[in-house]
Amino acid sequence: MDRSLSRHLRRLTLATATACALAASGLLVTEASAGPSTGPVPKAAADHALVGYLHTSFANGSGYTRLSDVPDSWDIIDLAFGEPTSATSGDIRFSLCPRTECPGVESKDEFKAAVKAKQAAGKKVLISIGGQNGQVQLTTTQARDTFVSSVSAIIDEYGLDGLDIDFEGHSLSLNADDTDFKNPKTPSIVNLISAVKTLKSKYGSGFTLTMAPETFFVQLGYQFYGTGKWGGQDPRAGAYLPVIHALRDDLTLLHVQDYNSGPIMGLDNQYHSMGGADFHIAMTDMLLTGFPVAGDTNNVFPALPPEKVAIGMPASTNAGNGHVPTTEVNKSLDCLTKGTNCGSYKTHGTWPGLRGLMTWSINWDRHNSWEFSKNFDGYFG
Repeated sequence: MDRSLSRHLRRLTLATATACALAASGLLVTEASAGPSTGPVPKAAADHALVGYLHTSFANGSGYTRLSDVPDSWDIIDLAFGEPTSATSGDIRFSLCPRTECPGVESKDEFKAAVKAKQAAGKKVLISIGGQNGQVQLTTTQARDTFVSSVSAIIDEYGLDGLDIDFEGHSLSLNADDTDFKNPKTPSIVNLISAVKTLKSKYGSGFTLTMAPETFFVQLGYQFYGTGKWGGQDPRAGAYLPVIHALRDDLTLLHVQDYNSGPIMGLDNQYHSMGGADFHIAMTDMLLTGFPVAGDTNNVFPALPPEKVAIGMPASTNAGNGHVPTTEVNKSLDCLTKGTNCGSYKTHGTWPGLRGLMTWSINWDRHNSWEFSKNFDGYFG
């Protein structure tokens, strides 16, 4: 679908509309202020957190890394991946990488012991559901209930701390009549929200919930939401927004994947592309400031508190498109947490409480001599 005409028309009005909407909603913040709190922030493992995905069920060119060999730098470890038996079954399965594929893989008992050791050191270990190959569409209440029971079984068997939602591809898509992110109608989205709330209720306040959507499903919602008023747009555009909004009080951390992304329009109504600090600053500013969805000033996605936001980056050039050198990583952090090194993009606030960074992946960071995690440790101390 060619969105160029719609983009051209919207760019003429979004700047004024955004300023008015943010001012009217109280979301426009000063350079020295932080975004508004929208609920209790779960107790953190550390003031600043480093989140990484561990290739647990498969191997690739980065090599297999045992959980016990993951350095203490990592505060939240997402086990990649739990995947469904079929796209619509809701039945999530997880197993360790086969020994034929990963000669150094632990036994199940060794892995469970490593989980306990990480937790004893104050770390969180989560099961990540989805990934590039794990399409999950909870189109029925039966699939919803199966999702809850199967995810619970994984958490209980391995003694995990919670859940990471990494739905990609066609997992989330909005029905044509689903136009308000605050009141979703699409069954796959309504059922996902219900399933996660059930899990949170089952495990209580200590349940760690993170999400790793792609920019297409979040920040693109500033311009496009679902099929649009006149139809024809990609129904996946902005489709994570209702999930994030409904679960914002339950959410521990949102770390959007600022990689493998096309150009995305920021709050300055300019397109921002991967490859430098500018992209990370603009994309994160949108989350910490809030934005009108599809340009509708009466339908503003509220800002998330900085303690619930981390920036998602590839650990190396091998890990994904959009990798930036550590100098650009630090520029992003300087701008968002200190108001320095900002370049041409002017943020709508300064957020010292920004939680930290997420990366794909721990394995790729190891393959790259731990450059990403060592830089994180050096920056935050």
